[in-house]
Amino acid sequence: MTDHPLDRPVWNALTTRQAALSVGDGRARRYRPEINLFAAGAEPSEACAEAIGRFLADGGPIGLVEAAPFPAIPGGRVEKQAIVNQMVATASPGVAEAFDYLVLGGADAAEMLALATLTAPGPFFAETHRMGYFIGVREGGRLVAMAGQRMRVPGFTEVSAVCTHPEFRGRGYAGKLMRVLIERIVREGDAAFLHVYPDNAGAIGLYEALGFRLRAEMMFTVLAKA
Repeated sequence: MTDHPLDRPVWNALTTRQAALSVGDGRARRYRPEINLFAAGAEPSEACAEAIGRFLADGGPIGLVEAAPFPAIPGGRVEKQAIVNQMVATASPGVAEAFDYLVLGGADAAEMLALATLTAPGPFFAETHRMGYFIGVREGGRLVAMAGQRMRVPGFTEVSAVCTHPEFRGRGYAGKLMRVLIERIVREGDAAFLHVYPDNAGAIGLYEALGFRLRAEMMFTVLAKA
């Protein structure tokens, strides 16, 4: 493992740019349960693993994203464990012309959660929209596509929750929304990053076309109370 901030994105987000969204202490922190499930320890030690395990007492689940193996979490049961590709884009691919989108916020939270629940782009909760800048597309007053920011570590902002309602796919909304987000992230001085399952060839093809390149393989683990 290196000292790259993206090797431990959850810990580095929760102890820097998104500390205000977290609970915990110097051994372990997590996003507030209404915001997201991600948690991390200060180091891969038994003491930090035990501190992470205490979050499960609230009912869980919790999620870990680590480049290197982490000790077993006491009181935890693995619900899911999979490799994900971490990809990074350092330049903007440009924004599509004549594309109308809207900025999403608290007033849209219920619709955002419903769309994410239907399409399953990744962990999404009632207040996930508080993690960063979210944008979307409406047709006939209905939210049909969205994308936004998730983890934010020094120098990097994650693109996440990219999803389109099944009835409105094939119109290029995902790519157009991502272009807007990447342009904003790069303009603010960060590089964009994301996580994707390695067997999701369609998504990876889109991300590569937008300038993302593989940086590392990460382990994504979801734990519930044993």
